[in-house]
Amino acid sequence: MFHLFRKKTINYFSAEEKAKIVAAIQTAEHTTSGEVRVYIESKCSYMNALDRAKEIFTNLKMYATAERNAVLIYVAIKDKQLAVFGDEGIHQKVGDVFWNKSVKTMLQHFNKTNYTEGIVTIIGEVGKALQQHFPYNAQTDTNELSDDIVFGK
Repeated sequence: MFHLFRKKTINYFSAEEKAKIVAAIQTAEHTTSGEVRVYIESKCSYMNALDRAKEIFTNLKMYATAERNAVLIYVAIKDKQLAVFGDEGIHQKVGDVFWNKSVKTMLQHFNKTNYTEGIVTIIGEVGKALQQHFPYNAQTDTNELSDDIVFGK
């Protein structure tokens, strides 16, 4: 008999913490046409976190939003690497300064092992930036991307 073995995904967050992150995404997206996704994996091997975030952004087809205003929050827990990557629509509005500040804020929380709080805080900050530049329109807005956290290996 042949069996396929799959490496078990490590659970870094409790069900309550996951629910808190998803709720933060939904709250942020309620005020904007922008989209926020969170991707968490254990290691960011062989590349820097920003390059990995760009790769994941593409793999998740996050560039397919109407206004190119999706943002990916990427975290490699074991490697203690992270990045915030925004599509061209939002990047043109906020620039590198905003993304760098977001990473520094998350690191302050992560250094105290407050991973959930760090992620939730950044989702809120990203949501405010998206709201400012891409306000919610009840007639035209749809949820273009899933709000669920994506877990890698």
